[in-house]
Amino acid sequence: MPLQDWFLTAQERANPVSGLPVWTVGNLAEPLIHGAAYFDRLVDEVEALRAGDHLFFTDWRGDPDQRMRPDGPTVAQLFAQAAQRGVVVKGLIWRSHLDVLAYSEAENRDLSETISAAGGEVLLDQRVRRGGSHHQKLVVLRHPSAPERDIAFAGGIDLCHSRRDDAMHHGDPQPVQMSPRYGPTPPWHDVQLAVRGPVVGALDTLFRERWTDPMPLDSENPMAYLRDRLRGADLRPDPLPEQPADPPSCGPHQIQVLRTYPAVRPRYSFAPDGERTVARGYTKAVRRARRLIYLEDQYLWSTEVAELFADALRDNPELHLIAVVPRHPDVDGRLALPPNMVGREQALSLCERAAPDRVHVFDVENHAGNPVYVHAKVCVVDDVWASVGSDNFNRRSWTHDSELSCAVLDDSRDPREPTDPAGQGDGARTFARELRLRLWREHLDRDPHGADDADLLDPADAVAAVTAAADALQEWYDGGQVGERPPGRLRPHRPERLPWYTRSWALPVYRLVYDPDGRPLRARLSGTW
Repeated sequence: MPLQDWFLTAQERANPVSGLPVWTVGNLAEPLIHGAAYFDRLVDEVEALRAGDHLFFTDWRGDPDQRMRPDGPTVAQLFAQAAQRGVVVKGLIWRSHLDVLAYSEAENRDLSETISAAGGEVLLDQRVRRGGSHHQKLVVLRHPSAPERDIAFAGGIDLCHSRRDDAMHHGDPQPVQMSPRYGPTPPWHDVQLAVRGPVVGALDTLFRERWTDPMPLDSENPMAYLRDRLRGADLRPDPLPEQPADPPSCGPHQIQVLRTYPAVRPRYSFAPDGERTVARGYTKAVRRARRLIYLEDQYLWSTEVAELFADALRDNPELHLIAVVPRHPDVDGRLALPPNMVGREQALSLCERAAPDRVHVFDVENHAGNPVYVHAKVCVVDDVWASVGSDNFNRRSWTHDSELSCAVLDDSRDPREPTDPAGQGDGARTFARELRLRLWREHLDRDPHGADDADLLDPADAVAAVTAAADALQEWYDGGQVGERPPGRLRPHRPERLPWYTRSWALPVYRLVYDPDGRPLRARLSGTW
């Protein structure tokens, strides 16, 4: 299978200034489903670091007191203790908007100061477009004397409250404030990717490009700059140690690192016109879809993104779209809630008009019937191409904030029938198919080892099985919950239709504030990414 059929070429990446490779081969990628699994693995890997090793990380939010395991350590303890052992600890955390706006300015600052006091260096990074954020979730661990042990973690899981949940979905005992519809400890569904091999070097490069960018950390926030100066905060990144050679090949996975950076002034040194390889990478993969696109996403907003799926559905009469989204937005209130609802309503309506019988949208609950907040950002196309990242399917993630996703193509063909579901000759690939099946086994209450997978392999059978399970659970609720609860955790997603007078103000607020456009003017005018 020619990789350029699915991956972006150097020309399609359109950012020759960056040192990031076009793609890497010989990697091993492992999905870590749920924050509890990711945090547990991260503790093991960080505690094994020794003096001279490297720990680099970026994050949207970091809570210093977040426990990585039920009995600890906390995030701050884990990283500070590594710094005290002589590990080179460097971090970039989004400065964040004010806490009074339900963001994490104080938490991110506290984590920065705690780790820095232990000998690390964690900077608050506001080099973003106005109203934007740094949304990448990345940890890179390098062992210069043992490169075969190098590992990196990238995906949707922040180092903060509410993320440490597991497959039972009772929620993290340390919750963030959310809509009361999710209860006191909101159940949380998320995915992170653990990767080994040469891709770790690419992710190391990604971090170094941001770290060494000469743009001032507070370039868009003079008040924050003044406060930092008065507090004696670190505003100048110290030099990084020399970058080790890429780790050796160790697996069958080709990985392409996809990013979003907006067009800003002053320009990023590593992306003078921004970078939109997330948008371009998804666009290329979705246009190749023939039978099944599976998404898990926090938002699934934006007519621009929905039009991509709608076009694919119109062009391919056997193509189905299955999406798993949160039942409710994470916010509530008369002013905050409608803009969060109108974007998804608009996007789903566009897709459903294109193929009314081939768009299937579900939300998730735990066995107690409490809704699960879907924070994962996962896409699987025809069991061939798969991605896990920080980016949501909306215009903000594709153009405006900094984002990071890893797209994976597996050398290993999956021998289970159908061996080539799309009929394109690419063949089903083990990583992509198994990622989809692992997620569906949980959502459908199937055997976690795959004993019940027979009707989930062929796309047509899989769509029928998923919709039947969700419909059965919904019928049980509609019938008054009489008898035994049917297996499964998916229910058909039924978004509330907003009245016209609410839409009249919510739609422009959504477009301008919640889902802004970070493209250069010429790209906006031409309608390209």
